[in-house]
Amino acid sequence: MFLKNAPFLFFIFFCSIFYAQQIPQNQLIDSVNYYSVLSENNSYGLNERQAFIKKAIEFSKITKQDSIILKSKRQLATLFLRQFAVDSLYDLNHENLKLARKLNDTLALAYINNVLGWYHSQKRQVDSSYSYYYNASKYFDTLNMNKDQADAVVAMANIQFEERDYVGCESNAFQAIRLYMQLPKSDAIYDSLWAMYNLVAISSDELKLFDNAIEYHNKALSFSNMIEDNFLYTLYSKSNLALIYKELKQYDKALEIYQELFIKEDILKQEPENYALILGDYAILKHKAGSFDKQDIRNMLSEAYWISDSTDNDLSRMSVALNTSEFYLDEGILDSALNYANIAYKLGKFSITHDVTLNALLLKSKIENEKESVEYLNQYIHLNDSLINKERAIRNKFARIEFETEQVELENKQISRERLWLMILSAGLIVTSFLLYIIITQRSRNKELKLVQQQQEANEEIYNLMLTQQDKIDEARTNEKKRISQDLHDGILGRLFGTRLSLDSLNMSSTEEAIQTRENYIQELKIIEQDIREVSHELNTDFISNSGYPAIIETLVETQTKAYGLLFSLHSDSEISWEDVSNKTKIHIYRMLQESLQNIYKHAQARQVAISFKLKKNVIWLQIIDDGSGFDSQKARKGIGLKNMYSRVSEFKGELNIISEKEKGTTITIKIPI
Repeated sequence: MFLKNAPFLFFIFFCSIFYAQQIPQNQLIDSVNYYSVLSENNSYGLNERQAFIKKAIEFSKITKQDSIILKSKRQLATLFLRQFAVDSLYDLNHENLKLARKLNDTLALAYINNVLGWYHSQKRQVDSSYSYYYNASKYFDTLNMNKDQADAVVAMANIQFEERDYVGCESNAFQAIRLYMQLPKSDAIYDSLWAMYNLVAISSDELKLFDNAIEYHNKALSFSNMIEDNFLYTLYSKSNLALIYKELKQYDKALEIYQELFIKEDILKQEPENYALILGDYAILKHKAGSFDKQDIRNMLSEAYWISDSTDNDLSRMSVALNTSEFYLDEGILDSALNYANIAYKLGKFSITHDVTLNALLLKSKIENEKESVEYLNQYIHLNDSLINKERAIRNKFARIEFETEQVELENKQISRERLWLMILSAGLIVTSFLLYIIITQRSRNKELKLVQQQQEANEEIYNLMLTQQDKIDEARTNEKKRISQDLHDGILGRLFGTRLSLDSLNMSSTEEAIQTRENYIQELKIIEQDIREVSHELNTDFISNSGYPAIIETLVETQTKAYGLLFSLHSDSEISWEDVSNKTKIHIYRMLQESLQNIYKHAQARQVAISFKLKKNVIWLQIIDDGSGFDSQKARKGIGLKNMYSRVSEFKGELNIISEKEKGTTITIKIPI
């Protein structure tokens, strides 16, 4: 059914596009706005809204206004984001980026770079993601959009934390904090400030700056306390604080925090993954403190591992496995200690969680025999050194990305300045060139006019010479006819007259037969005499009067065709009054006929040509027909000969039509108004 209707549907689509292109600009913009509004209507599904905005984009393209096209395409990008259509975003946003750069739309550039940063983060393309977020933060900074700039910087800080660039992470986190502090306070802002101080605290912990870490966790808590529903914020911050106290071996402080948290154990259990983590940490703290029942601790660790295993959460499973391995190592139960260390090691290697892998290797080096212990310790040292080198390289990488981006911006500014000067110089050169062109053109035109004038004078002179020559020919022809007439009249007629008289005298014979014979001769001589008189009279008549120009044409055709070896026929309508045709036009006709015969000889390989002059409604039709090989009349127009013919026809406001087919000859029709 679809295939049968496909031609019809295509026709309808083509007609709709053609019709849309005829719509006035204001109506097109109204159509764009109409579909844009529909695409923002939440009562429709995302697919329907995408269909609406795609229609808006089609109408936007017809307007040929980049700003309208960009606005519509950005709406489509927003819908792709809401649908989490990651793969659809790349091409669309790069198209938008080009348009925004072309329009120098800073706001659009900011948001598009921000979306591209998110896209590359989803693809785990860290360098590109960081670069686009950095660009976005700079554009937002230019626009004084602190909230959006802060969010872009937060994304950069999170990338640096994941890549173990803790120094760079702290720097960007503090920049984000400064930006958030400038905004009106609200739960959302307090949430962002808590998150940033928490990130700084964790980075300080990774850098072994424990005092700083404790300070920043407490700062984070000060902001979470301003949020009404703040239990989870408090849970995370206090859990992190407890772990720092654990690393500092201040177990009492750490236990105090956990005991406070476990007052609301029912709430903790609402998030099993976090509960498993906290329960495992709480158990190992009790073990380190040394004043708690070992079986109780073992039960806590078993419960924590069971919960993490049942929720299939690798993060909590790795943490609990490390704590459990450490507990059994301290208790001297090496088989269990090694089992949990291996679990943590495998999960750490699989998830590329290097901290877990390092801690597992350290535990294995303490559990295994001396030979294997040395091997695991060497692996630990090698991995730790490579991570340190990687951290340095990553720290340099992000600094290089920022530097290169700034360099690109500086280069772009320099290019913009150079482009401005280039435009100014180009404009100056264009103006100068234009003035020079006008001067040169004017001089050339003046020379051309002089040449045309001289050509006209030369043509007139040629034509007058042609007429003079023809007049001389006609005069000689007339004189010759008169001479022949006189010879006929004075010579032949005289002799015939004498003969007739002689015959008259012989008519005296009285025989019937002689009389009849002589009478016959006499009648015959009278007839001859009358015929000769008529010939003499006709020869003496100037029957070629007014035949000067046709004779010139006939002479041209005879001469040319004889030289070219062509058979010809020439017909001229006697009704044509050549006196009404200007000398200039006659010269043009002569030259075009001459050019046509020359082209027939050179290119057509014709055997014969037919030339006719006909008068139709006060217009002379000149037709030149040959039986040659023909040619492509469109390509031939580029030739000098045909260009000249078209130029001549335009001068007397006539028409030139050429019909030619391969192997079928050529017909040239020239219409000459009188």
